[in-house]
Parts: sequence; structure tokens; C-alpha cells
Amino acid sequence: MKRCLLSFSLPSVCPSCSLSAADLSDLSKVYGSWKLLTLQRDLMVVCCSSPNSPPTLRVGFLPSAGETVTWRTLQQPVMTFDYPWKVLDVTPPSEEDNRCYPGLDFGAVLVKPSRLICETRTPLVVFIHGGPHSQFPAEWNSTTAGLVELGFAVLMVNYRGSTGFGQDSILSLIGQIGSQDVQDVQRAVMAALQSDKTLDPKRLAVIGGSHGGFLSCHMIGQYPDFYRACAARNPVINAATLLGTSDIVDWRYTSAGFHFSYDNIPTAETLAAMLQKSPITHAALIKAPVLLMLGGKDRRVSPHQGLELYKVLKSRGSPVRLLWFPEDGHSLSRVDTQVDCFLNTVLWLNQHL
Repeated sequence: MKRCLLSFSLPSVCPSCSLSAADLSDLSKVYGSWKLLTLQRDLMVVCCSSPNSPPTLRVGFLPSAGETVTWRTLQQPVMTFDYPWKVLDVTPPSEEDNRCYPGLDFGAVLVKPSRLICETRTPLVVFIHGGPHSQFPAEWNSTTAGLVELGFAVLMVNYRGSTGFGQDSILSLIGQIGSQDVQDVQRAVMAALQSDKTLDPKRLAVIGGSHGGFLSCHMIGQYPDFYRACAARNPVINAATLLGTSDIVDWRYTSAGFHFSYDNIPTAETLAAMLQKSPITHAALIKAPVLLMLGGKDRRVSPHQGLELYKVLKSRGSPVRLLWFPEDGHSLSRVDTQVDCFLNTVLWLNQHL
């Protein structure tokens, strides 16, 4: 069963007060994401946005049975944009199905510039979320909007294991990192290229942070002739060497399909399996220029992960650049750091696409 990435976070109310399917259909024509902020008696306050419209506040009253909601806007966005966007539903082929959780599909959100620059095809940036159990809703994303405004199309991929597609989808990724999620990203990219001929298949880049960085580095290693640039923030590069340095060591075991206990010493077999699931095993095949952005105080993914890849690429003479933020952690969330990362990512993409 396909799930739509248009999100409606509406409250559970008494049976006599409900929203009709027509209400939701009408809402999705304007905004992709509706998030309930508070409910006071029958008054709802929601935050609405879409990939081309920054968040706005709206209020509405829960209707009587058979009636529709009347919405009033409290705060209009400062500006909206005419970026076309759409949700892609992707079904893996039989050979990529999960034997334990068959029949699962996933999705992606494609956002494009309003017009072609110089009447050429549009370069595509594949944006991969971290988590890995997170998602890209059909909502405003400042990084995506910035890239689109500068002439890039952006594909935000929700591979199997992303939230919003059911518990089976979450469980399907356990033990399958580095393979199922990699295949899903590539499958979504191919679906986008086949459905939209304005996208340039010869100018593809991949970006992401944490597990998104893990997948970004996997993509350029497993598909070395497909992607022309990569920008990764605090990526997981070697799951085996990450075991003793991460503040969520239990997740490192679980994500790779192993049981965790503090009194268990990692076995050679466990370490070998984790290494095999890691991007570092494909490092010798990487051709795309790589930009690495690392937080010196990252406790989730040690910055030595990124340094491990940096040293390999540097020793081989591959194009690689390292940005080090000594006072920032895993999220690289300081305002000046965010600006630095975005500007350098754009410069990197412009240089290599």
C-alpha cells in the first residue's frame, strides 16, 4: 500500500467531530504539510508549509458532523516561490524486495527551479536524510529551497526505513544498511530521471549528513561513474571503528542486525560484518570530488570517521576538501556553521557539476 508524503498531523477527536476526506484533499492543493501545534476545546492551531512555501500559522474550529472546516490565516509567509514539486512513489523490483518484509514501497520529493537556466537541462542534487529512521515530509526545507533558487533540482529520498511508511518499513532496514537503503536511493534517482527529461543525468550530486552522509559516500563508492560530486556532513564511514566512540553504541549493533549487550566484546565476525556494510570498503573506487564537513565535538559520529575517508582519498590524490568546526557537534547547528556549510556546499557543486 502506498503512503503519501503529504502530512496531516490532525488530532483524534470525538466521533461527532471529524474532518472529511474532501477537507484533506482541498488542503493538500495549497500546502503539503499540516502540523497540529495545539488544540484548545474545538480550536485548532496548525503550521502549514510546502517545498515552495515557508511555514504559516492557521486556525480552524472542529466542525460538526458533515460540515467542513473554515480556516483563517494568522501569519502569512514573508514570500512564496513558484518552484514546481511533486511526490514520487517508488516500488522496488522483485530482486530488491526484502524477504522478511516483502511488498514495501517508498517515496521521494522532487523540487525543481521554476525555469531552466540558459535553456539547458537541470543538474540534480540527491538529498538523503539521516536517522536513518527520519523522513523528508512535503514541507519547507531551507537547504532545498536555497539549492533550487540557485538552479539545482533537488530529490529528497525517503528510502525504506524512513518514518511515515509503517513499522514494517522501519524494521526492514535493520541489518540491511549499506545495501537496501543504497539500492532505494539509486532506484529513486532513476525513477526521477525517467519521469522528468529536464533533469540532466550527467550532472548528479549527492549530499547528506550522519546516516545521510553514510549513504552519500556509499553512492559515490558503489556507483563511481554515476555521481559527479558529494558533500557529506559528519558521515559514518566505518561502522566497525565507530563502535567504541559513539554515544549510541547499542544502535550501531542493532542497525547492523546484531544483538547488543554491554558485557559482550565485539567478535571478529561482528566487526567484519560492520566493516562490510561501510562506505570505507568502496573508498578505492570513488571518483567524485568529496566535501567533508565535520564537528570537532561530535559524540554521535566521531569526526575521526570523516578523517578516515579524507586520508584515504588524499593519499590517492582524489579531489577532497575538509571543513573542520571545532566547537560544533553532530548536528552542525550553530548559525555560522550552517551558513558556512551551505555556502561551501554550493561552491563545491558549482565547481564540479
